[in-house]
Amino acid sequence: MEKEEIVAEEYREGTARGGKTGFLEQYFDLLQRKTTVKTEVMAGLTTFIAMSYLIFVVPSQFLVVAGIPQMSATAAVILSTGIATLLMGFYANLPIAMGSGLGLGAVFAFIMVGSMGLSWQTALGAVFISGVLFFILAITNVTQMVIEAIPSCLKAAIGVGLGLFIAFIGFKGAGIIVSSPGTMITLGTLHNPNTILALVGLVLTSILFAKKIKGAFLLGILATTIVGMFMGITKMPTSLADIISFVPPIPVDTIGQLDIAGAVGYGLVSIVFTITIVDLFDNIGTLIAVTGKAGLLDKNNNLPGINKALLAGSAATMLGGFFGSCTITSYLESAVGVAEGGRTGLSSVVTGILFLCTLFLTPLAGIVPGAATAPILIILGALMIEGIVHLDFSDFTNGMPIFLTIILMPLTGNIVEGMAFGFISYTLLKLVTGKKSEIHPLMYVLSFIFAIHLYMK
Repeated sequence: MEKEEIVAEEYREGTARGGKTGFLEQYFDLLQRKTTVKTEVMAGLTTFIAMSYLIFVVPSQFLVVAGIPQMSATAAVILSTGIATLLMGFYANLPIAMGSGLGLGAVFAFIMVGSMGLSWQTALGAVFISGVLFFILAITNVTQMVIEAIPSCLKAAIGVGLGLFIAFIGFKGAGIIVSSPGTMITLGTLHNPNTILALVGLVLTSILFAKKIKGAFLLGILATTIVGMFMGITKMPTSLADIISFVPPIPVDTIGQLDIAGAVGYGLVSIVFTITIVDLFDNIGTLIAVTGKAGLLDKNNNLPGINKALLAGSAATMLGGFFGSCTITSYLESAVGVAEGGRTGLSSVVTGILFLCTLFLTPLAGIVPGAATAPILIILGALMIEGIVHLDFSDFTNGMPIFLTIILMPLTGNIVEGMAFGFISYTLLKLVTGKKSEIHPLMYVLSFIFAIHLYMK
């Protein structure tokens, strides 16, 4: 029996059992996209397992570092991720899960709060403002103009540089690299118990991922945490309350605590712009990649109704700022669910509901040590630099901006600075070498904004 016939048969059987499948088919276009309720549920479950590691990584590696209490940080991430993914499923009807972004979490903790000295409340205000800006760009179709303006080489370079930056944070968090007066950074003390545990976690998780085991990151975190218990590093749970919360927690320390006026008063033009641009690229790149695998693109490789997805993303970012999380973005792990057959927003709805259910497990996040989550950042960094194979360094007017974008993100510890040098050098080199035709007019504007940002440092 052909797949279309199987889908139609399940649809008819579901309708006969009470119309449930009929309602879902009508709302999510299951029959049109050649999928079933069972397939969507399994896809949603698979996506949840693949990206559930963020519950442990984002709070401990970024939000807590920024000064947000552990329990509130975890609850904020879970609420933001769950509700944002539900929004994507119900409104955009796409098999795309959303969550607190890792790269943007690094911007939040190490740049806005760390380098710039903002309070986490002011940083949340900036996140909210960037969501509003993202919404305006999406609803006015300016997003398409910005995407077309930035050359493909710089788009790829941003992803590679971001990967190196995230990996650098992971190596530092694991104690594998430490600061050094003579060489700036050097190899850490590898016999330190926390570093040993992080290395064990890196090996375990890498093996699980290489073997393509579902939920490799989550399993790696849990396995490393258990090993840490035997090493005396991980806090041993003494009661059921250390693992399960029978009353879902509310992020009381962060919800509604964003300082929008403080963010505006600080003058965060360039940082808000950069957050918006990075968030935009994260969303666009993930949307095109995942929906392409799902066969949802048209003959011109465009995603019909992409603005709905972008509007959902912008609303999710505002939501994250309100709850107390860093910027929300689309997750590439959604591709795992698509590989399981997910084709509609129903799979996202399932993923979102499962994330909300993990609110009962927030105490567990406090047990997981940083040495168990740092390896995830290292592995993700390795995955993100794969885009470098598509970069052409033969033309120096492309190669130099690519190099500056990639190298300066980890060296300055600042994604904004890497993008600034990349954009400005691209525009300048093309202009002075007579390649003005390769510069989109909007690149002049973007380069000028970044130049102002560097001047004001």
